[in-house]
Amino acid sequence: MSFELNRRLAAHRPPLPTQANIDPVTASIIRGGMETICFEAATHLGRAASSPIINQSNERNACIVDAHGRLAGSAIGTPHLTFVSQMTVRYGLEMFDEFDWGPGDVFLGNDPDYGGGHLPDYNVYAPVFDESGKLLLVQCLQAHQGDTGGKDPGGFTLEATDIFTEGLAIPCLKLVHRGEHRKDVIKLVTRNNRFASFAGDLAAMISGVQYAVRLLQGLVAKWGADAIRAAINHSIDQSEKRVREVVAGWPDGVYEADVFIDHDTAGTKDIRVHVACTVAGDQLTVDLTGTDDRQSLVGVWNTFGNSRSYIMTQVVAAMDPTIVKNEGFFHAVDMLIPEGCIAQPPPNKPAALGSFHPACEITEAVCVALSAIVPDRSAPQVYKMGMPNAVIGFDPQGRMWMDQGVDSRTCDTSAVQGIDGWGSCPAALGNLLLSQVEDAESRFPIVNISREMTQDSEGAGRWRGQPGSLNSKQVTQPVMAMTWMVTHDHPLRGLCGGDDASPYSNRFRVGAPDEYRIDLSATAQLPEGSVMAYQYGGGAGFGPATDRDPEAVREDVLDEIISVARARDRYGVVFTGTVEEYDLAVDTAATRARRDAMSMAVAAE
Repeated sequence: MSFELNRRLAAHRPPLPTQANIDPVTASIIRGGMETICFEAATHLGRAASSPIINQSNERNACIVDAHGRLAGSAIGTPHLTFVSQMTVRYGLEMFDEFDWGPGDVFLGNDPDYGGGHLPDYNVYAPVFDESGKLLLVQCLQAHQGDTGGKDPGGFTLEATDIFTEGLAIPCLKLVHRGEHRKDVIKLVTRNNRFASFAGDLAAMISGVQYAVRLLQGLVAKWGADAIRAAINHSIDQSEKRVREVVAGWPDGVYEADVFIDHDTAGTKDIRVHVACTVAGDQLTVDLTGTDDRQSLVGVWNTFGNSRSYIMTQVVAAMDPTIVKNEGFFHAVDMLIPEGCIAQPPPNKPAALGSFHPACEITEAVCVALSAIVPDRSAPQVYKMGMPNAVIGFDPQGRMWMDQGVDSRTCDTSAVQGIDGWGSCPAALGNLLLSQVEDAESRFPIVNISREMTQDSEGAGRWRGQPGSLNSKQVTQPVMAMTWMVTHDHPLRGLCGGDDASPYSNRFRVGAPDEYRIDLSATAQLPEGSVMAYQYGGGAGFGPATDRDPEAVREDVLDEIISVARARDRYGVVFTGTVEEYDLAVDTAATRARRDAMSMAVAAE
């Protein structure tokens, strides 16, 4: 049933029926109005939600889906959430009569086997009807929740063998009927969540979509439903046209890449993601055939909806950024995701950790493949950690709390052609604002000891990656900590001759006699005063390191991004003077000789 449902939900949808003729300017004004409403809905949620992962980190996104289930508009948010919400809504639309859709209704879905991402990503959505009572639009708000009611807090169960271990799966549930809250249903949902803050988050999501529905009703009243339909059709057609124009300018061919996950949560090594991107005229096809399909794997199952989203997130990054992000991309790009592989699992497979891996490897593989065509736009849309160090405890009243571990850090910020990696997080995170020290320490019994860049952890290249960072924190009361470590053996891939990124590592009980490194995963009871140190890997390089401007290498040494030894050994740059005396200068002759020797050594291999 699941595979057949996936095929049905992913099928292309026809234009909305309309008799209106619309000009491009009016269509753009209406589209802008819809995007503004999405921004208002997401902002409402960010300000009204109770949990820090939403009201501080902004892990949420708003979008509008039309009556045919097509992505019609969205806000700037977390990129991978932009392209998954419509799949949950499409299942809800299949239940239109059975679930008695009507004005004032609000629905909830999160089920990975019914169009959803992983269980923590709740999608709350509400319909908008035209003056004749026909469905016109669906307003969505999607956000990551801190818990899902499963075996372990947060929903990330390392040894989960099915979805039921991870929490409450909701295909489609009506929360509000004709404007009246279904209190028994809302109580059921909130009861299946460990955190008191969830009730506030759910209330904020409901009120957010209701607020956006009122704004959309005003937009419909101003322009008329037929003009709205025509504007959506026009916008989607234009996006498809522009995507096809971009692809038509690419050289025909098949561009392939392999990316690996270190291991699943049971220790099975080298999980493969394979992609072949085929360009034929104006048609781009992304094919994941060859991706690992071993049914014995644990913890590395990505949902079908998420796999489509992560493919599209990277395709969008390779395109002109002014192309409007809507269903037109899905019309212009074919995706082949084999049934039963880790990118489209059989029913009831656990999926929480899959939103880290293989989701990141899927988009990374697409990036590596497309770097042969569009190197100037090949920025990997990834966050390669297995999972953050989640810390769990209880307050004096016995209420559970959880520090999700989404701390500000430098990691995975790779170089692109012409630009070094920069910033405190990868572009893939979009508007996600990682946890601030002051906020985390005010909420949880933790002290942040360091969040500092690590010298010589950049991926070397003509344009270098951003260094990684060492994030150390101490707990001030006994806690439980959970983590799954990957990206040590297979860090982020360098592009066009650039070096791979530096590896991740993680240590618990730092400084204590029983200090240990996490090589696979851990669920540990940590006593008061324990220190955890998470070394985040840096970004990958772009282009050969020996092609980097020697003066840029000198600046990196002075900025303590790299050492004098790394400048010589990896970039082939030799200096006179010292950093300490601030008289460091490039020795041009010695640098030329050093780089010639390095080139000869490479050629001899």
